[in-house]
Amino acid sequence: MLSTIRKPKEQGFTIIEVLIVLAIAGLILLIVFLAVPALQRNARNTERKNDAAGALSSISEYLDNNGGSLPASAAFAAPNWTVGAAGTAQSIAKLGYYTAITLRTAYVAPGAAADTITIMEGTKCTNATTAAAGSTRQVAAVYGVEASGGYVWQCQES
Repeated sequence: MLSTIRKPKEQGFTIIEVLIVLAIAGLILLIVFLAVPALQRNARNTERKNDAAGALSSISEYLDNNGGSLPASAAFAAPNWTVGAAGTAQSIAKLGYYTAITLRTAYVAPGAAADTITIMEGTKCTNATTAAAGSTRQVAAVYGVEASGGYVWQCQES
């Protein structure tokens, strides 16, 4: 007589199931590690654009407060950029990212320093990345933003 005694089934995961779970976890981690640097770069670029807009806003405020004359001087002491000489009507912009701002009286091609904003009087933006000579009341800011292959110049005008 044959015994029909059933052996208890062993509980647990097979090696295939474990490998599938590890492969899925690896793909998720890969996606996260690829996405985080891009998100951080976008956050820094947003801060750069806000800094340039704040600097242009302070120039416009200075123009309004001083009868349309552009500032003769500006001083940068992180995180503040002060437009105008001491004892005159001044305008101050708070900057979060940039380490220097250069105020020019005419158009100058952007330099290699990616952490600076160059504000040029008598200049207008010809497109999103370059500026050219404009009227005496126009002011443009040229600054670098991060891209996948390095820095790209951006232009904003007031």
